[in-house]
Amino acid sequence: MDLKGLIREVPDFPKPGISFKDITTLLKNGEALKYVTDQFAAHFQSAKPDLVVGAESRGFIFGAPLAYKMGTGFVLVRKPGKLPAATEKVTYELEYGEDSLEIHLDAIKPGQKVLIIDDLLATGGTISATAELVKRLGGEIVGFAFIIELDPLKGREKLAGYDVLSLVHYDDE
Repeated sequence: MDLKGLIREVPDFPKPGISFKDITTLLKNGEALKYVTDQFAAHFQSAKPDLVVGAESRGFIFGAPLAYKMGTGFVLVRKPGKLPAATEKVTYELEYGEDSLEIHLDAIKPGQKVLIIDDLLATGGTISATAELVKRLGGEIVGFAFIIELDPLKGREKLAGYDVLSLVHYDDE
């Protein structure tokens, strides 16, 4: 399936010089959404994850159906102040400033196998922070799944040693 052909590129969004990869055009295609879910499930089936962890917010879109398909639970990683119970928090560096993510303290039991998913791998900051939260709770990361990878930004380097699957690669930023 030509996933790249289903992803709309929006020039100069959110700022001049950026070519935004808009997955809403892929999402509205039921066959493509099923294909993506099936590809992720087939690739990571042998890892036998106990949980799928989705990074806010587009990781939720793909993570929930993947968890359903694989028969696992689904865990949210959110921006601060969005989860109602006690949380673990990690703060990470952005190009200009910092951001934070949180996970419920009881979301992952030590030793549980975790597959982490998000829509896009760019510099790797958000997904590395998500991985740090999983590790702090004792989860064992079995892999990372992405629809899109922006190869020039080298986010994959931050995930060295892990099974990383990206379905669409872009050579431009």
